[in-house]
Order: sequence, then structure tokens, then C-alpha cells
Amino acid sequence: MSATLWVLLAVGLALVFWAVGAYNRLVRLKNAIANAFGQIDVQLKRRYDLIPNLVEVARKYLAHEAQTLEAVIAARNQARSAEQGAAASPLNAGALGALAGAEQLLGGALGRLFAVAEAYPDLKADQTMRELSEELSSTENRIGFARQAYNDHVLEFNDAAAQFPTLIVARLFNFSTQSMLESTSSEVERQPVKVAF
Repeated sequence: MSATLWVLLAVGLALVFWAVGAYNRLVRLKNAIANAFGQIDVQLKRRYDLIPNLVEVARKYLAHEAQTLEAVIAARNQARSAEQGAAASPLNAGALGALAGAEQLLGGALGRLFAVAEAYPDLKADQTMRELSEELSSTENRIGFARQAYNDHVLEFNDAAAQFPTLIVARLFNFSTQSMLESTSSEVERQPVKVAF
């Protein structure tokens, strides 16, 4: 065998090893995204489990606020359904968008529940209500951190899939860019808050 053939063989082997390494890195990053969504899923399940307990405690104080309580449960059920769809396909942008929309509705319903609860001193003073509210607040923080970790993994994957020469492997094996989780999709909500005294 000639020296040229050995050089070509060495270059070919180097390219194969590089392509395998790039492919494995993209797979690892994609799996990290799925794992990060799994962490969000755990916290969302915890939140969904807390909400019915919170509503039950509030129900005895807010008998004439049944519409608010029913809205919270309906929003919780819708969000839980969207979460199950997203968990089945954590890399599907449509499923993640549906989850974000359902979570936004749930957040609004919970906000109305807490606003109504403010008008009832006995409910605010209830030990179980305070503990559940604190647990829910803690869970919201955990969800926020899990979402941030998810977005960090998506950014790392998208960067790797878009950079040359890994871009070649990404396109050959259909590694498409992933969508980040957004806190809101409405341009109105992204506007700065105007405070007037």
C-alpha cells in the first residue's frame, strides 16, 4: 500500500471517529433535554397534587365562591392533561406550547383563588391553608429552577446542532433544534409594568 492510501485511510478513519463522537454528543444532549423535562414533570405533578388539597381547605371557608374553586380545579385538570401530553413527547414543540398555555391559565386561576382568600381572615389564618400555600410557593420556585435547567440544556443542544462541523451530523441524522420554555407567549404580558401614583 502506498503512503497516499495510508493517509487517506487515516483521514477517513478520523472522520468516522469524529462523526461518531459528534452523533453521540448530540444524542447525549438530547437525552439531557428529556431528563430536564422529567424534572419539570416531577415538580408539576407535585403541584397538581397540592392544588386539590388547597381547594378542599378553601372550600369550607369559600362556600359562595364555588365558581373560583371550580375554575382552579378545571385549570388544574387541563394543565395536568397538557403535562401528560408533553411528558409523552418532551421534545415536541406543540406539546410544550400547549403545556405553557395550560400552565398560564392555572397560574391565573390560582392567583384569583389567593386574591379571594385574602378577603377571608379565617382562611388566611388556617394552619393547613398556610402550609399548603407555602408548599405551593416552594414548588413554584422548584418549577422555575427546573425550567431554567431545561432551557440551559436546550440552548446547549441547539448550539451544538447549529455549529460547524457538528451541523453536518445534525442534518444527516435529523437532529432538529428544540424550543425553549417561555414564561409567557403574549406580547402584552412582556410589556413593562406601568405604575402610577
